[in-house]
Amino acid sequence: MKPPLTIGFLTPYSGIYPHYSSHLVTGWLLGMGLDPVRQRSVQFMFEYTQMGGVEASVAAARKLLFFNRVDILSGLVSYKAAPGLIPLIENDKKPAFFFDMGEYVPHFPYLSPDVFYASHQLWQSQYALGHWAQSNLGNGGRMIMPVYEAGYHLTGAFQQGVAAAGGTQISFNVLPFDHNEPDRMELDAIFDQLSKDAPPYVHAIFAGNMGTRFLEKWIQSGFHKKIPLLINETMAYDDILDDIKHADLQIYTSMMWMREDENKANQAFVKKFESIAHQPANMYALMGYEAGLMWRELLPHAQKRDWDTVKQLLRTGVINGPRGEKNFYPSSGFALPVSNIIKITTSGNKINKIIVDQGKGMRYDAKEFELIHNESVSGWQNPFLCI
Repeated sequence: MKPPLTIGFLTPYSGIYPHYSSHLVTGWLLGMGLDPVRQRSVQFMFEYTQMGGVEASVAAARKLLFFNRVDILSGLVSYKAAPGLIPLIENDKKPAFFFDMGEYVPHFPYLSPDVFYASHQLWQSQYALGHWAQSNLGNGGRMIMPVYEAGYHLTGAFQQGVAAAGGTQISFNVLPFDHNEPDRMELDAIFDQLSKDAPPYVHAIFAGNMGTRFLEKWIQSGFHKKIPLLINETMAYDDILDDIKHADLQIYTSMMWMREDENKANQAFVKKFESIAHQPANMYALMGYEAGLMWRELLPHAQKRDWDTVKQLLRTGVINGPRGEKNFYPSSGFALPVSNIIKITTSGNKINKIIVDQGKGMRYDAKEFELIHNESVSGWQNPFLCI
């Protein structure tokens, strides 16, 4: 009997999605065609990385690689932590397969042949939304976000989308951060500005329950349905909107996957996951499932510990999953996702979504994105939503 394939999973804390790792792993096993409950082919070893910073991630990786001797290193990892992990991985000569939400535009001063990335590419969603906003709502929009969200590339990607559509002006409001009241949301001064000089649209970027609170304040402000409100993709997930679906909302967003998509591959994924997990399919489950479709083909080679073949196939492999093509090695050109522009309304405690347009995508290494990296040399180390 072959020994199980061991996968070490770097696991940061997320107060917003505390069960993301179990959803991701369940999706991964289902994508591989394995029963998450009964299978014995793959064994996951979870190692806590606190908030996902470099030091904690490196320490956890070192333990998994050199003490637990895992076959594959994986987990939810920020691009900011990757340079610290690469020497450990290359020393061990086994593959690493990391997940991220896509809060940063990928940037690889050195691209390791042993490290692979399953990214949701949130920045693509933001770019598409910015392009659509400029093309359909006009020049001179206003962005509102807390300090945390402002530390990622979500704002820069939206801004580049605006610029690509001919936009020349956009305003930013970053809410002040109070260490004594980290959840404080002071919007009065911003709302005063909006009442004096209404922009063609407002784009809000908030994580977790702060997003719900912003939407409540927006409705109370009197600007609701008078100034178009655009929200980032993660604010528009069903589990977030569920807390405010009693309100009479009308908002716009860009999404790269919808649970309701009726294509056969997506409905097969949704049915498989929900029958096992007894919870609605979500983004983390999808990311895991897409990875599983790739690793289904790799499993025979991985069970033989033929890492050269595994890595070669990962560098060139493309899967056709619930939302189309996806690949996992940057230099082979990340497959461009389809971003749908969605109008969301809520009424009668129901969430209604209508696709109003299809967004634009752009390669991660396009010269326009060099500006984002040049202007954002710092940034948070923790993966997005790991707060």
